[in-house]
Order: sequence, then structure tokens, then C-alpha cells
Amino acid sequence: MKTHQLANFIGGEWATSGASEHLPVKNPATGEIMAEVPLSPAGEVDRAVSAAAAAFPAWRETPAVERVQCLFNLKRLLDQNLDDLARTVTNECGKTYQEAADEIRRGIQNVEVACGAPILLQGYNNEDVARGIDEIMIRQPLGVVAAITPFNFPGMIPLWFLPFAIASGNCFILKPSEKVPMTSWKLFSLLEQVKLPRGVVSLVHGTKAAVDALLDHPDVRAISFVGSTPVAKYVYTRATANGKRAQCQGGAKNAAILLPDADVEFTTRIVTESAFGCAGQRCLAASLAVTVGEARQLFTEPLREAAANCVVGYGLDSGVQMGPVISAESKSRIESLIEAGIREGARPAVNGRNTVIRGREKGHFIRPTILEDLSPGGSTISTEIFGPVLGLVHVATVEDAIRLVNQSRFGNMACLFTRSGAAARQFRYAVQAGNIGINVGVAAPMAFFPFSGWKDSFFGDLHGQGHDAIEFYTDKKVVVERWAS
Repeated sequence: MKTHQLANFIGGEWATSGASEHLPVKNPATGEIMAEVPLSPAGEVDRAVSAAAAAFPAWRETPAVERVQCLFNLKRLLDQNLDDLARTVTNECGKTYQEAADEIRRGIQNVEVACGAPILLQGYNNEDVARGIDEIMIRQPLGVVAAITPFNFPGMIPLWFLPFAIASGNCFILKPSEKVPMTSWKLFSLLEQVKLPRGVVSLVHGTKAAVDALLDHPDVRAISFVGSTPVAKYVYTRATANGKRAQCQGGAKNAAILLPDADVEFTTRIVTESAFGCAGQRCLAASLAVTVGEARQLFTEPLREAAANCVVGYGLDSGVQMGPVISAESKSRIESLIEAGIREGARPAVNGRNTVIRGREKGHFIRPTILEDLSPGGSTISTEIFGPVLGLVHVATVEDAIRLVNQSRFGNMACLFTRSGAAARQFRYAVQAGNIGINVGVAAPMAFFPFSGWKDSFFGDLHGQGHDAIEFYTDKKVVVERWAS
């Protein structure tokens, strides 16, 4: 039977790509080929941009209160199709069903917040800035904008950007990860039912050629990106060199700091869920557990037990707590980084390498892994592994833990587990990271807060979600007016 070839969505209709090359879309738990995704050439990106540019004048003139009606309809369709979308995320990304469903709910929250655009887009004004002169600030949409999104949250991350972009009056192009294109394909099937004007939203599959075409196209005003730090730097540098606005989320090496007064059972559960949930493939995963003082004796064994007892398998199978990593290449890379840590002196207290799940032998599975006593000067303590690997580090004081966090080139998230309000305030005040958790293992901001990130975890000025999203997708215009009496 011929494998289904995914189409692009351009100018309000599905368009078969003329790409000379297609990649298989595989279920990482079973090895099944579910579809083929085209590697669209630059010419198809140009078609999408042209359709968006043609649609922009009329869409801009559409009142915001009318634009958001499309988002109300999209939210209804997302709610109705949540189960199908979650199963698609599980099948192409590898998450458990619950993780996938929670991801879709997070995406829906962004749609809900963007429905408030008539208020969020409001400017401000002053009468009599000088005698008889008034001054007004208004926000206007940029035009054509684009997002390049990663494999690890194929449902949520496109919805960090799309609702805010179109609610602000822009026309939007999505280039999803070629590893997980089916969720976006289903999302655009729902957008098709919303009946947006032709060209307001477009979907173009592909890899670097499609990305570069978006980065270089003179009619694309802004780029949103989520992925690894090296690629985030590349996208930010090339986009801004071409005069575009850019927000580029990069990698992370997130630390969870465990104080002796923290509740052992609660903290162990939360930290291991953070480290091993989504197979560690999220930018807010805890990848270092830093025990402070006597916390080493309290937490080491419970963390080992929780990792060893995690049920790994296909995310749609009953009782599974963690799925596979995305690909054979990722599995090999993660296992090689575990080996590198061992060579540097770390001890594999729980070793998840060479995992084979019975009945799922073609899956890309790694069991939760704990590396104890990471070398302070080694590469493993600072390298983003992006897999189910938790490094254990011991320090004497909270100040030592803060210094350890702050010496990292990343600044995405840091978490503290304690009963001490004074320690929590000291940590929150001093730590150099954009997302802070206090007794929270995944400090993922709600849709009405910005998804922050510092240092090499983010390139740009305005983040995704909330007010930052509205600011990113609009230009400010200041009008100073005087009328003769």
C-alpha cells in the first residue's frame, strides 16, 4: 500500500509538493512508517509568502473582534478533537497519551488568551502633551510572519505563535519539524474548517532549504523559532541580518536544587517526573539534581528507586509512564553522552542504555538513567543531553547551588525544593534563569505569561505567549496631532 504523502497548505487549499525528496514519518515506539513528508523547495515557500502577502491588507482591515471569532471556533474544534490530536502526538513524537493530551490543552490555553486580542492590542494616549496637542500610541500588525517549530511539542509550540499572530492581524506561515509533521497537518485540517480567508495561514513542510527561504524572504517580517541553541543562534543571526524581528528559543541544562528540609516523597516524585517525563525531551526538563548538605543522604536512594521503577513503553499502552526518544539517531547520541559521563568519572547508579521493550523491539527506547558524582569540570555537567538522564551533584550550601546554576551558559529554568521562604526568596532573587520553580519541577509559564529564557537559552527581546507575543507581532505607531480651532 502506498504511504500517505503529506501536502502543504497554501492559499487556503492543500497543495501537493513538487519536492524531489520525501522523508518517512516513523512511530518512534514501533518503527511503523505512518506517512511521508516532502522536503519543500524554496519556490513553495515563496508561493506561501506570496499568498500571505496578498491576504494581509484585507486581514489587517478586519476588526480584531471579528478576527478572534476564528479563534473561538478553533478552540471549539481543538476541544472536540483533543483525543485524536493527542493520539497523533503519541504516535509521531513518542509521548504517553496523558503527556500528549496535556500538551494539547496547553496549546488550547494560548488560543484562549489570544481571544483577548481586542484588549491586548489596545494602545494608550495623552491629551495636551503640549497646549492643544494630543499624542496617541497605536499597534499595527507587521504583515507576513513565520514560525519554525521543533519535534518535542508538535501540538503546543505552533500554538504559542499562530493564535497571537493572526489575532494581531498578521498572516502566518508554519514550518514544523519534519520529524513530526502529522500533528500540524491535523491542526491545519481544523483551521481549514474555521474558514479563514485564503492565505492568512499556511503550512510548508521541509528542512533547511525551507527554513533558509523563510529567513531570506524580503516579505517575511518576523521569525519565531524553538530548537537547539546552535540552530537558534543560526536562525537569529540570519533573520536579523535580513532585517527581521526574531525570537529564538534555544537549549537548556536545568537544575533542581534539593534542600534538606524538602518533603522527600513529594520532591522525589516531582523531580523524576521533570527529568523523565516526555523522555527528557523538553527544554524545561530537570537534567541536574543538586543536593545541598544533608539532602544527599535523604534523596539519593529515593531518586534511584523512582528511576529504576519507571515503566517504559509505547505511550498508548496501559500503565506506561515514559515513551521512547524520537529517533535511532537520538538514542545513539544520548547513549554516547551517558558513556562520555562515565568516562569522566560519573557512576551510572541507574543505567538505561541498551533497552529493548518486548513486543516493541523496533522502538527507540532508553530507560531512565541516573549519573552520580558528575565531574565539576567535565562536559556532562554542562551539556544538554535532551534525553531521560539525570545527573546528581552534591554541594554544601544554597550559595554553592546558586553559583553552580549561574555558571551555566544556559538560563532556561531552575527549581528549588524547600520549606524555607527565606531560601526560596534568596534563590528566586539570585538565580540567572528566566523560568523559576519553587517546589515545582517544570516551571512552564501559563499562556498569559511569557515563556522566558536567558543567556544561551534565548535569542531576542520578546518571548512567546501573553503580552510579549502581542508586542512581538505588532509595530508601535505614535501619532502627535494638533487641530486649528
